[in-house]
Amino acid sequence: MEGTLNPASREALRGVSGLWWLWIVFGVAWIGISVVILQFDQASVTTVGILIGLMFLATAFQQMMVAAFVRRYAWVYWLFSVLFLVAGIVTLISPENTFAAIADMLGFLFLIVGVFWIIQAFIEREVYDLWWIGLIAGILMLIVAFWTGGQFFIHKQYILLAFAGIWALLHGVTDLMRAFFIRQLGRLV
Repeated sequence: MEGTLNPASREALRGVSGLWWLWIVFGVAWIGISVVILQFDQASVTTVGILIGLMFLATAFQQMMVAAFVRRYAWVYWLFSVLFLVAGIVTLISPENTFAAIADMLGFLFLIVGVFWIIQAFIEREVYDLWWIGLIAGILMLIVAFWTGGQFFIHKQYILLAFAGIWALLHGVTDLMRAFFIRQLGRLV
């Protein structure tokens, strides 16, 4: 592998691989958030709104970190980081209304996440052996997006809690897998 990379790419890979632990921190945080969300019986609307806003902001931060280190398709990561950042800020401005608003547009949000996961999987295909997991997760999220779009509002509220928890769990697991892959890449260069 070392012979196929130019010196700038090798240096960038060393820089990213030095931060492999950051994906572990994010992965554990995402899994923790998923446990909290999936435990809610009669959660306060404000708490759920804040958690969703923090999920969007954490995703935006992650995408900014990746965009800072990649050269190819960096604009995709920047675009989605801005979208997730805007979603997080809007969510935190009024967490009381967030739960109902997000439940109402849940199908569209799942569509955005699914499209992003599919694009990210194809971008990672050349360097990440488990890229297909992101592709499958993205396709499943697209199916859920169209299914959720046809549900009644009261059902969307329950779906929001379940799928926000599942989203966080999937994100956490894939981040943990990426952490060890990035660490392994760092050892190869």
